[in-house]
Amino acid sequence: MAMKRKEIVLWTLVAVALAANIWLPRQMRYKYSWDKDLAQRLATEFCATREDVKEYIQKYVPDVTDEQIDKWTASGELEAMQIGKRTMYFTAAARNLFRINPELAAIKAAADSKDEDLSKSGTSLSGHEAIDAVTIPEIKRQVLENLADGKENPYFALPKRMKVTFTLTVHANTLRPGQTLRCWLPLPRQDVARQTDFKFIEAGANGAAYPMEQLTFSEPSHPHSSVYMEAKTVKNKPTVFHEIFEYTSSGEWHPIDPSKVLAYNVNDSEYKEYTAEREQHVIFTDRLKAAADSVTAGIENPYLQAKAIYTWIDKTFPWASARDYSTIENIPEYVMTNHHGDCGQVTLLFITMCRYKGIPARWQSGLMMHPGAGNLHDWGEVYFEGYGWVPVDQSFGITSYGGDFFLGGIEPYRMVINSDFGGNLDPEKKYPRSDTVDFQRGEVEWDKGNLYFTQWDYDFKIEYLD
Repeated sequence: MAMKRKEIVLWTLVAVALAANIWLPRQMRYKYSWDKDLAQRLATEFCATREDVKEYIQKYVPDVTDEQIDKWTASGELEAMQIGKRTMYFTAAARNLFRINPELAAIKAAADSKDEDLSKSGTSLSGHEAIDAVTIPEIKRQVLENLADGKENPYFALPKRMKVTFTLTVHANTLRPGQTLRCWLPLPRQDVARQTDFKFIEAGANGAAYPMEQLTFSEPSHPHSSVYMEAKTVKNKPTVFHEIFEYTSSGEWHPIDPSKVLAYNVNDSEYKEYTAEREQHVIFTDRLKAAADSVTAGIENPYLQAKAIYTWIDKTFPWASARDYSTIENIPEYVMTNHHGDCGQVTLLFITMCRYKGIPARWQSGLMMHPGAGNLHDWGEVYFEGYGWVPVDQSFGITSYGGDFFLGGIEPYRMVINSDFGGNLDPEKKYPRSDTVDFQRGEVEWDKGNLYFTQWDYDFKIEYLD
């Protein structure tokens, strides 16, 4: 009996060790599993407790009840998920609640109005809006002059030249010393007409500029524009990748006359490509088809159909912080279920609804480069016969300062990196990207797996040269 007890103890220890990957061969310890990766990503995104959520809500609704929290959770206004045996909330769930729920949004607005600083910011344009309010009229003026003068490429205006320093910093001791990090940093596309005069200056790691033979640039036609490089980890030191480049970006605006929009050639290969479904985020679900048919009922003109879709999304789905795209099965359906979406989410909804109605639409994304308001950003393009591809920023929507400018227009403060979503990188990444949909902040991995966003930081600084 004693021997058996010892055997039981021994095998218990073995089982524990195996579960913890302690005794596994090194190559087996790091065997990649997307299911495990996804579980870790979800646990990172859904790490707020009910107490955390309640504490935030009480700042604006001191007498909030558990019944109310249950109601908002059940409706999806408080985004939650079962993680293990606990109901956990999306990190931004409480903040998003006050963006999604009109009654709570009004309560927060009233409370914020009592704060002098917040009150001022709420009564005037700020950030990119203040810049766009000045920029948009100038773009329109220049385009109309270009058209009147019969200039070549009349739709481009107000070019801005920028020098960009972009860094990606892997945290110290994320990996053992001597491990090879594989890094991709974003670059402005050179196949976008409004982006010109690209000048690459340097790229490297840990303060050293690499010779060109140590850098790999993506092919110009590749959907994600990048430069690839490698570096070794050093004990107790972060690994800092960097790149420096210049480029010129122009604004673009198309004053579209619906009566001049022609019928599509439905047999054209490009038409077929950009009106087709695509796994996993451009799917013509029954709910989406019903919404698109309802919104465009009685409208035959493609431009007016696109405008109806654009307006409906703008009025229906308020902006809210988004969870990691890689954790969402179908983004347009997610928007419709949760009644909100960030820039990329509403863009994919717009693209999918347009494609279903036979209007060619495609993805475009990169960075906002407004002075003092730089950020990650997604938008798209639609094709109107007689006008060609025109930019559409669904998340900016119809504005008080620009009207429907962003349905056919865009300002110069952009860096276009991607012409599509969800592809692999060039050279190919061995493991799934941290962002499996978008590519803006860079990506990094090592021999045994991807390094997730929590393991590194990114930053970009802009010098405006004109």
